[in-house]
Amino acid sequence: MNETLSRRRFLRQSFAFSAVAGLGLGSLPSLAKPHEPAQGLQWLMVGDWGYENFTAQQTVAQAMQGYVRQHSLKPDALLMLGDNWYGNLQGGVDSPRWKTQFEEMYPRTSFDCPAYAVLGNHDYQRMPESKVDAELAYAKKGGTRWTMPSRWYSFEFPAAKPLVKVIALDSNMPHPNPQHAGVNFTLTPEEQAEQLQWLKAELEKPRSAPYLIVIGHHPIYSNGPHGDHKVLIAEWEPLLREHKAHLYLAGHDHDMQHLEFEDHPTSFVMSGGGGADLYTLKIDEAQRGPYAAKVYGFSHLQIAPDKLTMLHMDETGRLIHGFTKTPAGTVKLLS
Repeated sequence: MNETLSRRRFLRQSFAFSAVAGLGLGSLPSLAKPHEPAQGLQWLMVGDWGYENFTAQQTVAQAMQGYVRQHSLKPDALLMLGDNWYGNLQGGVDSPRWKTQFEEMYPRTSFDCPAYAVLGNHDYQRMPESKVDAELAYAKKGGTRWTMPSRWYSFEFPAAKPLVKVIALDSNMPHPNPQHAGVNFTLTPEEQAEQLQWLKAELEKPRSAPYLIVIGHHPIYSNGPHGDHKVLIAEWEPLLREHKAHLYLAGHDHDMQHLEFEDHPTSFVMSGGGGADLYTLKIDEAQRGPYAAKVYGFSHLQIAPDKLTMLHMDETGRLIHGFTKTPAGTVKLLS
């Protein structure tokens, strides 16, 4: 059976992800040809990238650079989806790792744009200094693209006539088991409540942009070994549903995923293949999908007035999965 027919059968048979009207198969997008400008905003994203042994990170980063050159893209933004620094960030804000694993790994020559970052659990590990403090301080230095004004923040893009509102969150929730409380120096219960109150207020603000995207390091739903996140399901998922967020973007599980759920307005996307050791999936995409794969890679989000186009690439820059989504929420898988 060819891939298109098997995917169509999967769409008919699966009960675990969206069966809303309009979900179907479409052809792959025509990316910009050499010397032809791409349409809409061009964002690239990568998660779980700041590994101490950065061989895989370098492979993915080079594929990102090659992808940008091949398609003559001028990225408007990078999204850094957390676990930005594993291990010791010796020197904190002045660590040489900022140069080797960020500034040079994702060079301005290829990515002359802001790099919007969120915090992961490894960022919270003190070794012994606070890497969180270092990341916030680095964003305030001159001459860097690193963008993290606070642990949670929002922005509209572009500033004039925005196409998208983004809410960037700190998903490091206090550990429910008292024996493990404070191990990763997560948010305090008071900070957790403060962020939730802020999130509710931010979502209530009038929005002119046609798209709403929420990003955090931890997935709300995941087919990977960390599984679904009970706290985020209780606190954030109802808000995404109520305010019809188009995308929730995360990393944490070291793989690439795209999950859809029946009658849910939000597409859940994981791009955690930026360089850390890969994880074996616990739930196959045939059970809950439409896509989940143990693979290194990065993602490309095109934002146009008529649709979002989300593409997953492997560590060679090869397209492995894609879908489009309209402002009204219609999802179409790309074959």
